[in-house]
Amino acid sequence: MERWAASELRYVNLGDARRNKRLIKLVEDLAAQPTSSVPQASGTLAATTAAYDLWSSPYIKAADISHGHSKSTVERAKAEEIVLAIQDTTNMDVTSHPGTKGIGYLDHKKSFGLKVHSTLIASIKGVPLGIIDQQIWVRDIEDLGIAKKRRQRQTQEKESQRWLDGLERTNTLLAKKTKIITVADSEADIFDLFNQERPDNCHLLIRGTHNRRVNHTANYLHEAIRSSPVRGKIEVSVKRNPERPARIAKLTIRYETIEIEVPRNKIGRSQIKPVKLQVILAEEENLPSCITAISWLLLTTLEITGSRRSLSSTTMAV
Repeated sequence: MERWAASELRYVNLGDARRNKRLIKLVEDLAAQPTSSVPQASGTLAATTAAYDLWSSPYIKAADISHGHSKSTVERAKAEEIVLAIQDTTNMDVTSHPGTKGIGYLDHKKSFGLKVHSTLIASIKGVPLGIIDQQIWVRDIEDLGIAKKRRQRQTQEKESQRWLDGLERTNTLLAKKTKIITVADSEADIFDLFNQERPDNCHLLIRGTHNRRVNHTANYLHEAIRSSPVRGKIEVSVKRNPERPARIAKLTIRYETIEIEVPRNKIGRSQIKPVKLQVILAEEENLPSCITAISWLLLTTLEITGSRRSLSSTTMAV
C-alpha cells in the first residue's frame, strides 16, 4: 500500500519533504482501513496527531493534493487509445453535524453540506484511472429558489457551468492522441454543452431528457426519433428488485442524425447556430400498463456505425 501511495502522490508538492512523507503515510493508513476512524486507522497517538496537524496546516491546500492525483491520472490515461470521462454530481451531506462550519444548503433548506462535481477517467473496459477534475462549492442560503429564474441567466451564471468546465479541463489535460468520450446523465442535457467547442478527439455521450425543438418534420426530438426506422433489437436482462420481478426486456433500437434547434429562451439566440447530434433511442414497446417500460435516450457526437445484424444478437444486464 505504501508503494502505491508513494507512486500515486509522486507529483504532490506540499512545500516540504516531511509534509509529503506524512501525506503518503496518512493515505496509506486510511486506504488500508477505509471504514475506520482516523485514530483507529492511524494506530498510534502520534500518527493521529500528525494526521490532524496535516489537515489543519495553513500551508496546505486541498488543490495541492488533488493536483498530484490528477497528474497521475493523466499519465495512466496516456496508455489508452480511448478513455471515458464520466462526470457526475453528488452531495456531501453533513446535516447531522450541526457544529460544522462553511457549508450551504443542498436539495432543500433543511439539508446542509457541500456540492461536489467530479470527472472520473476510466478505460473502455471499465477500469478506473482516477479523478482528473473536481469542483466543490457551497450554496448560499440566500440563493434558495434561484433555479426558478434559470431562464433569465446565462449558463456561466448557473451551476450548469460545471459540466462545461469539466469538459474543458478534461480536454485540456489529456493527450491529444487519446480519444475522449465525456459521459454524463440527463442533468448534462444542456444545449450549451453540445454547442461547446471541442477538439476533434473529444466527444459527448449524454443521457437525453428534454423534448427539444428540432429541424425535422416531427418538430420535436422525442417524436422525431420515434418516427425513424428500427435499426435493430437487443435483449436486456433486468434484475429483480423490491418493486419488480426479474425479466428479459426486448428493446427496439432507433438512431438518426438530427439537428437540434437553439432553445427559444436562449439569451443571444440569433447569434447561435443549431447543432447536429446523433440520437439513439432504446426502448420497450407495447408493454402492459402495469410494467414501467425501459426507455433510454442518448445524445452523442460520435459516429454511429452499428448495423441491424450486430444489434439483433446483443444481450445486456441491468
